[in-house]
Amino acid sequence: MSRYSYFSHLQCPKCSRTFSGEVVQQLCDCGSPLLARYDLEGLRQSLPRPELNGREASLWRYHELLPVEHPENKVTLGEGLTPLLPLPKLGAAYDIPRLYMKDEGIIPTGSFKARGAAVGLSKAKELGVRQFAMPTNGNAGAAWSLYAARAGIRASVVMPVDAPLITRGECAASGADLYLVNGLISDAGRMVAGKVASEGIYDASTLKEPYRIEGKKTMGIEIAEQFGWSLPEVILYPTGGGVGLIGIYKALGELLELGWVEGPLPRLVAVQAAGCAPIVKAWQEGAAHSEFWTNSSTAAFGINVPKALGDFLVLEAVYATGGCAVAVEDEALLEEQRLAASLEGAFVCPEGAAAFAAARQLRESGWIEDGERVVVLNTGMGIKYPETVPVDAPVLQPGDALPS
Repeated sequence: MSRYSYFSHLQCPKCSRTFSGEVVQQLCDCGSPLLARYDLEGLRQSLPRPELNGREASLWRYHELLPVEHPENKVTLGEGLTPLLPLPKLGAAYDIPRLYMKDEGIIPTGSFKARGAAVGLSKAKELGVRQFAMPTNGNAGAAWSLYAARAGIRASVVMPVDAPLITRGECAASGADLYLVNGLISDAGRMVAGKVASEGIYDASTLKEPYRIEGKKTMGIEIAEQFGWSLPEVILYPTGGGVGLIGIYKALGELLELGWVEGPLPRLVAVQAAGCAPIVKAWQEGAAHSEFWTNSSTAAFGINVPKALGDFLVLEAVYATGGCAVAVEDEALLEEQRLAASLEGAFVCPEGAAAFAAARQLRESGWIEDGERVVVLNTGMGIKYPETVPVDAPVLQPGDALPS
């Protein structure tokens, strides 16, 4: 008999210890994040082909591969199933005729973080969580705050004072307890850890709860479905904490095991800003873990993460798929942001623009080959970062004629 969810248990990717998904779990005792596992054999027998016609146009169309076991616990604002858009003009400029953008900017709360918030808070609700705390560079805190309001769960959010102003407003409007720190997300993380330790509340920090990744993995499932259950050759992803890239890799592996797609998997590219590139440095050195990046700074604020808890999972995904890691200068990503808007009408966020700049670089070097299908993840709305586009327009007086 078909089940709503085929969620089975949690597993540590480092020591392989397993945990129940019926109670709150944070990290493994060894300090590693936990990953959700599914009864894929049972699902394969129940649904041998991905027959999804007629299902809702959101990420919940894949409910069998999500950890929420009872649909009444679903907390949703209609997130997911974002467009996969061909970009012929930008592709011509890059000499990548088969260039596509997975546009997460039109999702609720204005960024792909809504996926993680929807699934993470739905599972938290199912587990009886009443309050959580989290550090954020802005968009994740905004998404979790708004979804928490919908779920009836209290949110405590700490973000750097330099985070985008609109994300601060989203948190405040939702009724979250918002705190600003004169520092980086790593400083905010230490404050959250102290509150969690002293008050025993749920820690919703990146990868310190196992379910955010499950929401973000649906980007990978959607890409496969939108390509008719075939896979592109390259996927580029702007990488801070890297949860989306880890999730895409996890999703495609699950689809492969289910027999819904065939290999090889796309080469995954972790894109970082030159001012904060710990994953790139680790990849260049062939390392399994990254080192803390001191004095990090970038216009792509969402990927200003000096040290990611799941860095080893990001690097594993890159190594396993024959991918790479690329660092992009702020000047280059801001130029690509303007180019994408002027050629395609796509006002992407600076993090997404970094991924476009990386695609250009990889094509110029020959790493991206002729005829390959290349998907760039735009992870949010450009309008959330108005300071990245300076405007110098003439001011006219009433009655003036428009210049010819």
